[in-house]
Formats: sequence, C-alpha cells, structure tokens
Amino acid sequence: MCTGDCAKFIGVALYPFCVLCIVCNIILLFPGWSTDAVNNPGEKLTEEVLYLGGFFGSGFLVLIPAICIQCVGQRRTCNNRCGMLVSAVLAVVAVGGSIYGFVTSLLGLIRGPKCYYQFITGTQRWTTPFKLDTEFIDLDRSYLFHREVWTRCTMPEGVVEFNVILFATIMIASVIQIVLCLIQVINGFFGFLCGTCQRKV
Repeated sequence: MCTGDCAKFIGVALYPFCVLCIVCNIILLFPGWSTDAVNNPGEKLTEEVLYLGGFFGSGFLVLIPAICIQCVGQRRTCNNRCGMLVSAVLAVVAVGGSIYGFVTSLLGLIRGPKCYYQFITGTQRWTTPFKLDTEFIDLDRSYLFHREVWTRCTMPEGVVEFNVILFATIMIASVIQIVLCLIQVINGFFGFLCGTCQRKV
C-alpha cells in the first residue's frame, strides 16, 4: 500500500472512534439518563467527566487531523510531499489528544463516579465514595473488583456500571486512535521523503 492510500485509510478509520468518544463523553454528562447532574455539575459530576477528555481530546483533537489526513490521501493538490509532512505533524497532535482522552478516562475509571452514597453507618450524601486516599493504584482496594459496594450508590440508578462502561469505551477507542495516528506519523514522514507513489489523474 502506498503512503497516500495508507493516509486515506487511516483518516477514514479514525472517524468512527472519534464519534464514539464524543458520544460517550456527552452521555457521561447524564448519569443514569438523568439531566439533574447537568444542572449541578460541580456537585454531581466528577472532575474527569468535566475535563471532557472524550469530547475534546479523543474527539475533536483527533477528528480535525483525521479529516486532513484523509484529504492528503486523496488524489488532489494536497497529495504531495508537503501534504504528507503536514499530515504527520497533525497525527502527532491527534496522538496528544488521544492520550489526553485516555488519561482522563483512566482516572475516571479508577476514581469512580460521584453518587448519593449510603455509608455503612447509615448516613447518605453526595460524594465520590470509591476514590482512594492514596497516590498509587491499589487494585485490592479498588471498587472495580468489589461489585458488592456498587449498590450503595443509590442515585443516580446504575451510575457505577454507567461510568465504567463509558469510560472503558473511551479508553479502548483512544488506544486504537493512538496506534493509528502513530502509524500515520511514520507513514507521513515516509511520504515526505519518498513521495505518495500515486499517479496523477
């Protein structure tokens, strides 16, 4: 496959993952399919949701370069050495956006959602109950491996599963984006050095 065709393939392949990350991040703003959290974001949404890693990072910061990368792969004026170099630079930007989306989603997954939590003492309040008081990841204490505590989040209903599924989806999509964009960085530099190997039409 020549460098131009590879760029076109990568650009098109990035689109569904960008859309998926944007949609997942938007849905995260409505935990339990309720609009109540949007009305009180500071009180009922975690910082990781408000960082909009899936919306801006793995979303638009990848989508815009993806459009340019696809254009470079088309047999038009952009399909030249200069265009390939620009696509490599934009792919680096997209890698940065994907990493941002991945890191914020990972933190959101580790720290858990904000919910109306019922403590063992019987008291209830809005908090981030699964956020550990340590700088290191302690898998033995993580709520991810103790599903019995998930039901203590009484509101919004099913918020823990909601949080885990959506953040995990953004993480997986971000990893795929990082791989595709890194391939395009290499492909773009090869295209700059060797040309796009496409015949003019």
